[in-house]
Amino acid sequence: MAELRTEEEQVQAIKDWWKKNGSSLLIGIGAALAIVFGWQGWQSHQDQQRAEAANQFTTLLSAFTASDESSDETVAFVAETLRNEHATSAYAIYGNLVLARQQMAEQNDPEAAAESLQWALDQAKDYQALSLVIRNRLARAQFAAGQNEVALKTLESAGEADAFTAIFSELRGDILMAMGDTEGARKAYLDAREQGQQGNGGLLELKLSDLGVGEGA
Repeated sequence: MAELRTEEEQVQAIKDWWKKNGSSLLIGIGAALAIVFGWQGWQSHQDQQRAEAANQFTTLLSAFTASDESSDETVAFVAETLRNEHATSAYAIYGNLVLARQQMAEQNDPEAAAESLQWALDQAKDYQALSLVIRNRLARAQFAAGQNEVALKTLESAGEADAFTAIFSELRGDILMAMGDTEGARKAYLDAREQGQQGNGGLLELKLSDLGVGEGA
């Protein structure tokens, strides 16, 4: 009988505990399940968003390479869609780089290109190498648009420019030269030479020669 009572007491203890804690336990289990399934749903949504962005970027590239009558409109439309719907995606950044190239090379609209590149630069601020590539193109677009002071500020805001240091120095020289600051241009070109500009050394030396600076200077 003692053993039976013990079992009955154990069952009653479980019943009492469940009355006290059952609701909170169910709530905890429900919350845990909601977190798990919510995370899975969010992951699925993210995968779907990436797939959509990738498809749109493919459409943009196809239109860009097609170069038919409607390609400009398609590239502009898809790039804007990527901006609005997938702003944090790398596809949006690269899509606007393609758009800017089209605006510069085919539409001869450096102001529009600068706008596209500025947006791309703002989105790529956490990616140092990509930011430098975009900043270089942005400064050149601003320079082509006659926005010389703005282009100089774009270059000055680069911080540590790594492999782009010499490229930025030479571009700074070009801008200063266009502004009539020959001494500033001379210094910038000399900086570019000292920093080891690669692949453009011949042209850089011509620029220095035009300013009366020889190779040994």
